[in-house]
Amino acid sequence: MAEKHVDVAVVGGGIGGLAAALALATNGLEVMVLEQAPALAEVGAGVMLSPNSLRLLRRWGVGPAVDAVAAPIQIESFYRRSDGTPVTRLVTADSNGTITCAGIHRADLLGVFAAALPENVVVQTNKRVTDINSTENVARLAFEDGSDAVTANLVVGADGIQSRVQHFVVSPSTPVNSGVVAYRGLLSTEQLADSYNLATTCSVWMGDGKHFLTFPVRSGRLVNYVAFLPSVESAAESWSAEGDPRLLQEAFEGWDPIVVKLLSLIGRTHWWGIYDREPLSRWVRGRVTLLGDAAHAMQPHMGQGANQAIEDAAALALLLHHYGPKNVNDATATYEALRMEHTARVQGGSRAQAKRTDSAYDDLSRRDADLAAGLSFRQFIYDYDVEEQVHAYLGRQGRSAL
Repeated sequence: MAEKHVDVAVVGGGIGGLAAALALATNGLEVMVLEQAPALAEVGAGVMLSPNSLRLLRRWGVGPAVDAVAAPIQIESFYRRSDGTPVTRLVTADSNGTITCAGIHRADLLGVFAAALPENVVVQTNKRVTDINSTENVARLAFEDGSDAVTANLVVGADGIQSRVQHFVVSPSTPVNSGVVAYRGLLSTEQLADSYNLATTCSVWMGDGKHFLTFPVRSGRLVNYVAFLPSVESAAESWSAEGDPRLLQEAFEGWDPIVVKLLSLIGRTHWWGIYDREPLSRWVRGRVTLLGDAAHAMQPHMGQGANQAIEDAAALALLLHHYGPKNVNDATATYEALRMEHTARVQGGSRAQAKRTDSAYDDLSRRDADLAAGLSFRQFIYDYDVEEQVHAYLGRQGRSAL
């Protein structure tokens, strides 16, 4: 059989996979994206883009396309008690105030990436990888449909929480049920006459062992909501399980009238179980590496799943460009060393944030103080510039990034 050879084969055509393809191709690499589904598509609803990823998207030239479909988050965003009383402001911008968080529908973000892919990216759907054979100089991928194999200088596993590629790199980290189930969905802002400006702000309401989150998407025409509830049952890590709106209405009965009004409008909702994982022991084996949720699945409470995947893509692309095609192993070793430490820190911060928002506090003033103390960590995330970190690392090694 004839084998197609590319510089990089990216397994997975979701947000992380297409972000990687865009970043790699922008740095001159020939990329093939291999998606097992019949078409590129994103399930779920909204995702919050924070300054640490938005500055990268601007550098990649897709900032205007993102701005056209996203919804900027204004500074008047708050953590609130269940009755609506403000506790403290949310961090919604970098320290300079130049880059503001934005809500975006997952499908819209995927569309931005897909539209921006240059000619040196080939996307193939209905491609389920069954085997990866990694040698010293190349990796060979085989497919379920028996089609011709693909060889690549590097395989990037961007195939999500249930990553198949991960098994070719490291023993997966055991998922631990967090005891929380999240319900999510979308509502039109035209239905929501409110005093909190939900079309331009992010709000988090916190009660005894549960919390409720909203932020806008699609230029403020829709509000994305997520309700986090305790659950004693094991729930699947699924975006598509059908939920019961009545359960939500009962769970938040007596809360802020805005929350009650919003929940009364829900006709359909979906839920997924929140699981925690310890950081992996490695991200690289031979000519195979991991990116995004395949490398560092984390709880959603810092809103960093997609943002960290975009950071991964930027770092990997810059390092491969710097080290060149003959030194892929040096590039991936540096990528692993730089990104593992940072993402492990973000994973830990997401876990800590869950305790702040979902713990049962006897003294609400103590929870309020804990939340305020956690704001500095979120600011650290937003101010982090992964490309600056790559340049700094190479400088310490006596190398200069191109």
